[in-house]
Amino acid sequence: MPKMKTHRASAKRYRVTGSGKLMRRKAFKKHLLVNKSSRRLRQISGSEVVNETDERRVKLSLPYPQYLR
Repeated sequence: MPKMKTHRASAKRYRVTGSGKLMRRKAFKKHLLVNKSSRRLRQISGSEVVNETDERRVKLSLPYPQYLR
């Protein structure tokens, strides 16, 4: 059986924590930042855990998550 291929776009967008949770970046932090308040920019900065409803879909595109640490 050949190796499964990792979806490279997903591998660049998600990271796996030591406990196996998937982390992602929050949206709306790339452009048009002048119109957003400082409070809003602080809240959308950083990483967040992927929702459990999306977790199965993301894990299917990352067959070898141990290499994303």
